Amino acid sequence: MQRLEGKIALITGAARGIGAAIAKTFCQNGATVILTDILDVEGEKQRLVCGPTAAYQHLDVRLEDDWKRVTSAVVAEHGGLDILVNNAGITGYVESSGPHDPENLDMASWQAVHDVNLTGVALGCKYAIKAMKGRGGSIVNISSRSGMVGIPGAAAYASSKAAVRNHTKSVALHCAERSMGIRCNSLHPAAILTPMWDPMLGEGEARKQAIATIEKDIPLGYIGAPEDVAFAALYLASDEARYITGVELNVDGGILAGSAARPD
Repeated sequence: MQRLEGKIALITGAARGIGAAIAKTFCQNGATVILTDILDVEGEKQRLVCGPTAAYQHLDVRLEDDWKRVTSAVVAEHGGLDILVNNAGITGYVESSGPHDPENLDMASWQAVHDVNLTGVALGCKYAIKAMKGRGGSIVNISSRSGMVGIPGAAAYASSKAAVRNHTKSVALHCAERSMGIRCNSLHPAAILTPMWDPMLGEGEARKQAIATIEKDIPLGYIGAPEDVAFAALYLASDEARYITGVELNVDGGILAGSAARPD
């Protein structure tokens, strides 16, 4: 069944990891997908993986002019937008100098993380609402388990993801109060094996041991795959979730049902 047949979807951070898995899953389910990222070479490769119903656009989620350009192009070509997945995000470990703990945090690093993770989502929601007006749609914001628990060594990341969780509810209520037919929900992945984990896991035997240690804290007993998040995004994006807005869905192997609190 083509669960997104005829839908126009835009996905940020789609060049790899969770974003790439969502793009592929959406294409497989009938959507026309615009993949966006700042990693243009990887993004173009992923477009080819997704097939003929996919296109790629450069989009730096921090920049309002980029959002204007990309969403204007989508509306001009397709008449509007049905689905936005705000997936682009950074931990700050690689992209900034740190440190990231609350006592010693570097303010430039703090701002860099929030610019991508929070401002990028806010801008995405702003321009998706404009592109979805008159037709309805679904916005799926990728938050994190780290948006629900404190992460001492990644204060900016946790803060930004908590803000995404809350902003999702504001967007949901704004659209509902105005009878726009636009839903907005958040996904909260944890322990999903993506390139974002690489700096923390290392390589070779050390990587295997690190993964084994993480899996001990996962009730289901194994680390998740990007496709596990993609299937959750597929549901929230589809008309099957037409009565769901402002909710948060954990994709974490049961971690938040207990007390483990490792960053995702």
